[in-house]
Amino acid sequence: MKCLRPGSALGLIMLFSWTGCTKKPITPQDELDKKFEERMKGVALIGRSSRQSSDKISSEEKYLIEGVSKLTGETWLFRSRFQYAGKDIPLPVPVTIKWAGDTPVITLDNLSIPGMGAFSARIVLDREQYAGTWSSEKGGGQMFGKIVRAQ
Repeated sequence: MKCLRPGSALGLIMLFSWTGCTKKPITPQDELDKKFEERMKGVALIGRSSRQSSDKISSEEKYLIEGVSKLTGETWLFRSRFQYAGKDIPLPVPVTIKWAGDTPVITLDNLSIPGMGAFSARIVLDREQYAGTWSSEKGGGQMFGKIVRAQ
């Protein structure tokens, strides 16, 4: 919609207030979202996981994140690839991001990933590291590692 430019200052103020031609103010959440989107472009989460049923730590796991974008509300799309045990699986994953202050927390609730099953998780992304819990029909455990720029 185009904004009209009336001749008087009062007319201008009234027109802008009625037509919505004023800019939406940038909120602190908008700033957090923008920083998060920039921070998660071209990174890899490289780490390990454990199972509640075992004391063993997994071999290295790698999640490549090409980028993220906010869809609506708290829902974000992670354009990622999962690398584990010689497999490279493209995963465009819709996730919920909850915020603990200025710290994003990936939240999955029974998200079905084709060929892998349904997963729930809470993963805190703090500076250059991540840590959290995960669960599936086959069990659960913890995951942790570092966030690095992909090469």
